[in-house]
Amino acid sequence: MIVTDQDLQYFVTTLKNVAKYDFSEYSDKSLKRRLLKVLTDLNLDLGGLITNIKQDSCFAENIVKEITVNTTELFRDPPIWHLLRSRVLPRFKNNKTINIWHAGCSTGQEVYSMMILLNEMDMLDKAKIFATDLNTDVLDASKKGVYKYRFNIGYLDNFDKVIKQNPLNFEEYNDVPYEKYFDIDKLKDTITIKKFLTEKPIFRKHDLVNDGNLFFAKFDLILCRNVIIYFNYSLQNKVFELFHANLYPKGCLLLGMHETILGPWANKFEKIGQAYVKK
Repeated sequence: MIVTDQDLQYFVTTLKNVAKYDFSEYSDKSLKRRLLKVLTDLNLDLGGLITNIKQDSCFAENIVKEITVNTTELFRDPPIWHLLRSRVLPRFKNNKTINIWHAGCSTGQEVYSMMILLNEMDMLDKAKIFATDLNTDVLDASKKGVYKYRFNIGYLDNFDKVIKQNPLNFEEYNDVPYEKYFDIDKLKDTITIKKFLTEKPIFRKHDLVNDGNLFFAKFDLILCRNVIIYFNYSLQNKVFELFHANLYPKGCLLLGMHETILGPWANKFEKIGQAYVKK
């Protein structure tokens, strides 16, 4: 089975008309791949899928959840967290409050990683944490903060690299026990984030394509990692405009390892690794 440009257009137009979700400026290549996976998993042809979308709003909502990509992990890409620890977060040390927005937070591991790092830097009390995603299922998972232990066991190595070790000084070692932040139950195969962390963030459904700033606040730090890679150039610039407008001067935008700002918004930020500081 192949998904043609025409198939994709039909699918995108139907979703926009029926469910008000606009995927027209998502990357065609990525969207075709996701659509093909959905058709294969459901054993449907495009006509069958479209009919179901038109007839059942819950089905349409579930298709949107399947089309969006949700992958995250605790302290994903440790070098990014080293950058946050050494060069980004210290900028806000003297702030009364630090407003942080995780845009496209998926199942929440990044949100909790950030709070753990802030806590280790004695900055958590002054932080206000906001987290959004298009997919309500992953938001529910984020709020619970319960993850598979065996799936995440490798990511505890990331915790060690970011929280226990200092790549700028290998003699420094902070013996932070996992129990400070997680309840680990190997028999039940769960890592549960401690309540003092899960109670703090404000989670909201948010569509980067259609919605503006839901929080009536400006931000010191916005993290939007491995999201814009799925958008075309025009939509990327729309999102950069949204972020730029809602960052404080000298506020910081953090993108994924393989993402960058190209085009008109590039000269409105100063680049520090994967961090972009608003000029």
